[in-house]
Amino acid sequence: MTKQTGIIKEEMFYSTALQEELTLLIYLPENFSPLYKYSLLIAQDGQDYFRLGRVARQAEALLKEDEIENLIIVGIPYNDVNDRKDKYHPQGEKFSAYVRFLAHELVPFLDQEFPTYQVGHGRALIGDSLGATVSLLTGLAYPHTFGKLILQSPFVNEDVTKAVEDFTSPSLPSIFHQIGTEETQVKTTDGQVKDFITPNRELQKLLEKKGFPYHYEEFKGDHTWKYWQPLLTPLLKEMFG
Repeated sequence: MTKQTGIIKEEMFYSTALQEELTLLIYLPENFSPLYKYSLLIAQDGQDYFRLGRVARQAEALLKEDEIENLIIVGIPYNDVNDRKDKYHPQGEKFSAYVRFLAHELVPFLDQEFPTYQVGHGRALIGDSLGATVSLLTGLAYPHTFGKLILQSPFVNEDVTKAVEDFTSPSLPSIFHQIGTEETQVKTTDGQVKDFITPNRELQKLLEKKGFPYHYEEFKGDHTWKYWQPLLTPLLKEMFG
């Protein structure tokens, strides 16, 4: 008889803000019960986090050892690279609508559907590259809604630095920020090659100056899942331990 494990289920969700139907990937842990309360981890690049990052498997191993609190993971897949850029890039056509979807549609739906804590520190956003960018900017726009932000190698431009500089809320999300020392020539979806590490180091100084509860680390590696994937277990322990 095989031991029961957590499940990943697909749920269709129509977003009025985006005017489209989205497929949500929802991981419920093995011990899931409406009698318990759960923290939420909402992942941009949802398919990548489940498939390439194996985030559910890593969370499950930690849950079995009682190393992290009860956790539901919700992945939001993108349709293709253009759709991803439209939604995640600060100047993307659907960026504002996507941020509204996260804060005003997805969170109320998840709070209604599952026994969540329904407070900011019970919700985290995670993403890699542009997915980290939209996670950070959403958290800055809605600091009471999203109390934890996990940024894996974020794309940083003037829009990002301005949002941090202009941030005035007394409610400060906890931020976990990683960047690879070899991210000096990252090929972006529009075919450009960009230095990621220099603007990320500048972002580090800005976030520290603002006084966010903040963990920054540089890993030896480049802008790929080969490096992001093994970093998920320690960051889950850090943010949900």
